[in-house]
Amino acid sequence: MRYYNSKTINGKTFEEVRKSVEGALKDAGFGILTEIDLQKTMKVKLDKDYLPHTIFGACNPVYADKVLSIDPSISTMLPCNVTIREIENEKHEVSTINPLFAMEGVGNAELRVHAGEIQDKLQGMLDRL
Repeated sequence: MRYYNSKTINGKTFEEVRKSVEGALKDAGFGILTEIDLQKTMKVKLDKDYLPHTIFGACNPVYADKVLSIDPSISTMLPCNVTIREIENEKHEVSTINPLFAMEGVGNAELRVHAGEIQDKLQGMLDRL
């Protein structure tokens, strides 16, 4: 089991992919709570050049409530990261955390059930891109 799932998208600009991801996340019931521009951050902090690379902290409030009700400390594992990174001109990888992998070490079967449901939603989001 991999710790992430991904899809490569060709023939679109970074902004086009970004808009598609934002829409697909919304359709899957996720909101974007945080956004990190990794390209900008690395340039400012390390004076290092990166291709465009954005990290979204995505949250489905219904599932967040479910897992927090089981284990309030699971907040250390929230939100779900979804990334968009340019591989080369008009070729991008969209990746999501694999919640099943992330929950493996927690050892709570009830959380694992919800992690599987979230995994299905995130994979469905990738499939729609």
